[in-house]
Amino acid sequence: MSEPPASLLDRIAIGLSGLCLLHCMAGFVLLSLFALSGDWLDHRVHVVGLVMAMPLAAVALWRGWRRHGRLPIGLLGAAGLVVMAASLLVVHGDVSEMLASMVGVSLLAFAHWQNMKALRTA
Repeated sequence: MSEPPASLLDRIAIGLSGLCLLHCMAGFVLLSLFALSGDWLDHRVHVVGLVMAMPLAAVALWRGWRRHGRLPIGLLGAAGLVVMAASLLVVHGDVSEMLASMVGVSLLAFAHWQNMKALRTA
C-alpha cells in the first residue's frame, strides 16, 4: 500500500483547520444548528480536534521536512499546536479561548501551506 502524497496530508490538515476556525467564529450559528447535540460545542470538541491535529501535523510536516529540509516550517506548526493546547487551559467559551484557538489553528494551517509550497520546489 503506497503512502498518500505529502501535499494531500497538508490539504486535509488545512481543511480541518478551516473547520476549526468556522467552529470558533460561528459558535452561535452552530449552537442553533446543533441544538439537539450540544456535544458539538462542548469543550471536549477542542480536545478531539487537538488529538486529530497532532498526528496529522506531525506526519505531514515531518514528511515535508524530510524532502525540503526547512525546519522553521515544522517549528511554526509545533507553535500552532502549543497554542491550540494552551487554549484548553482557559475557561470554555471565554474570548481568550476563542482567540487562542484561532491563533493556534491559523499558525498550524499557515505551516501546512508553507509545507505544500516548499514541497513544490523540493
